[in-house]
Amino acid sequence: QVQLVESGGGWVQAGGSLRLSCAASGSIFAIRTMGWYRQAPGKRRELVASITPTGGITTYADSVKGRFTISRDNSKNTVYLQMNSLKPEDTGAYYCNTATGLWPWGQGTQVTVSS
Repeated sequence: QVQLVESGGGWVQAGGSLRLSCAASGSIFAIRTMGWYRQAPGKRRELVASITPTGGITTYADSVKGRFTISRDNSKNTVYLQMNSLKPEDTGAYYCNTATGLWPWGQGTQVTVSS
């Protein structure tokens, strides 16, 4: 069973930056398109970024395009999300998973952006 552990969240003022990390157990990480999801208070979880197994293709939700960068290190079974120019509307719990939400969800990491 794959386990996902997210970290790197915190409180930041608008315009600031954070870098999230997600470590996955298991050797099948490297063959999966991975994604970062966000769940804002009172809203459904949404996919904000994804990256193919070799990192060759990345996709972003319009709301984060140009500000967020997803990357991965398959040797460490880890996927990252660099978040720049943060806005209050980026506030929420951030999770990683496969791009289809295949694995059990981790505990997430909370990001709070104040105006």
